[in-house]
Amino acid sequence: MRQLTPSVADYLIPREPFYRPVADEVSLFQHAWNAQLPVLLKGPTGCGKTRFVSHMAWKLGRPLVTVACHEDLSASDLLGRYLLSGDETVWVDGPLTSAVRHGAIVYLDEVVEARKDTLVVIHPLTDDRRVLPIDRLATVLSAPPEFMMVVSYNPGYQSVIKELKPSTRQRFVSLEFRYPPPDLERDIVVAEAKLDVDRAARLVKVGEKIRNLTDRGLEEGVSTRLLVYCGKLLAQGVEARSACRAAFTRTLTDDRDLGRTIDEIVADYF
Repeated sequence: MRQLTPSVADYLIPREPFYRPVADEVSLFQHAWNAQLPVLLKGPTGCGKTRFVSHMAWKLGRPLVTVACHEDLSASDLLGRYLLSGDETVWVDGPLTSAVRHGAIVYLDEVVEARKDTLVVIHPLTDDRRVLPIDRLATVLSAPPEFMMVVSYNPGYQSVIKELKPSTRQRFVSLEFRYPPPDLERDIVVAEAKLDVDRAARLVKVGEKIRNLTDRGLEEGVSTRLLVYCGKLLAQGVEARSACRAAFTRTLTDDRDLGRTIDEIVADYF
């Protein structure tokens, strides 16, 4: 039987991801890494959590292993499994096992989407043991000092069914993310979308107004990611109202009344 382990080079961030700090999240993350503490990132969709983790992995010079969690995610998906390769059986590491072996930062995105029985496998890595038992290999891996566990979730979508259990939540130190302040968000759109400052500023104002519609039935406001997407359409020469309709109105709601309200907000600025 052989074991197949991906190379550490497969997980390295090749160039610095663009990220502008909003508060003290960079220093807190670095101190948590130094202290070998797991980190929980809380915040709405598209506010920069994933970009932040990529930036910190690059800054710390560590490989980054990202897992997009979903309701069918099993423990084997994280740990690994035996597969047939020709005439032999091969063990293939899952992303969590690879991260431990390489001393990587492992990022479980939207962790509440995973099955609760699956999340139990991360518990030994998030306390002072810092180990990963792999029953099918009859082994226990000890995480090196460089290893770090990071998870994220969106509190706006919490429910009785999809809530992070206290027994899991209290294993982490938490960083809270919100949408950046207007000036910073404008600079992000300018840098990411290669858009002029004036139109980027107007997009941010549109985003602020749409976010105020959450008390009128809109599940969640315009994310910084969507502002960047719209900015990229504008930079490509797409007419402003058409770009905003594609990036905002049609993406955020299927309700016609809400859609018209969003279009009216856009018309005030473009």
